[in-house]
Amino acid sequence: MCNGILPSLAIVVPCYNEEEIFPICLESLSKILIDLISQYKINKNSYILFVDDGSSDLTWSLIKKAVEKGDKVKGIKLSKNQGHQIALLAGLSFINTDISISIDADLQDDINAIYKMIEEYYIGNDIVYGVRSDRSSDSRFKRITANSYYKFMSIMGVYQVENHADFRLLSNRANKSLLKYNESNIYIRGIIPLLGYRSSKVFYSRKKRVAGQSKYPIKKMLSLAVEGITSFSIMPLRIISVLGFITCLSAILISLYALIQKFEGHVIEGWASIMISIFFLGGIQLISIGVIGEYIGKMYLESKKRPKYFIEEEC
Repeated sequence: MCNGILPSLAIVVPCYNEEEIFPICLESLSKILIDLISQYKINKNSYILFVDDGSSDLTWSLIKKAVEKGDKVKGIKLSKNQGHQIALLAGLSFINTDISISIDADLQDDINAIYKMIEEYYIGNDIVYGVRSDRSSDSRFKRITANSYYKFMSIMGVYQVENHADFRLLSNRANKSLLKYNESNIYIRGIIPLLGYRSSKVFYSRKKRVAGQSKYPIKKMLSLAVEGITSFSIMPLRIISVLGFITCLSAILISLYALIQKFEGHVIEGWASIMISIFFLGGIQLISIGVIGEYIGKMYLESKKRPKYFIEEEC
């Protein structure tokens, strides 16, 4: 609270084909919003912003109906599906409130943690991370892949808050600072810690998805990992250099061994070792070219400076 004036809050919710869970999401978040207003934690100008990321179902129709029924709901529709990170960025670019809280429409993140986030904001934190302390509701495969993901990202030199997705509070100045990052290949989870403002964490237990299907299968998780690594780390390029050095050193040692064997009169016969060497070196070269190509591709896309998204409609 500044000079006795209650802060305004926007809850930003990216949506992609969420018609099954949308009514539940709307009802749950509306109750939280109204409760916070009644407790004089936020002002009456606060609202929920739903961002339709080019859904092919009835999600946008449901958003428009919700806007027509109440003054605390707004919506924007992107012209096509751009992915979760861009949809979230579009929502954060659209709002103009003192605080923003981003949360996924599936409600697996505990919405009751929003109360604690607001409290953390009041004691001076510009960024409040929602961190999953218990993932028992996830499948064993999901838990293993998620934990492996965070460990791998850490090894690759990408700093991010472990077990934190995109459930977070941002103050107005933190949000404005985030929007100054203009790259097209954006990885918000990695950018937020770079902002440097005072931050804290709120822990909660992850819930099961109430309805609909997960929009983050293993393929998208791998894609997100590649996006994060190549956007924030040059570790893969350094690994290529190390592999090149090790390969060259191995070749020198093998050559010396071959010469010694020849001088001693031993004849090394067989094509297996030669073929193994060829395939091994070929594999390293192809992987290296692929990694370098990934970075060059990102440079190519960034150099175009194309718009990240277009808003087709708003309500």
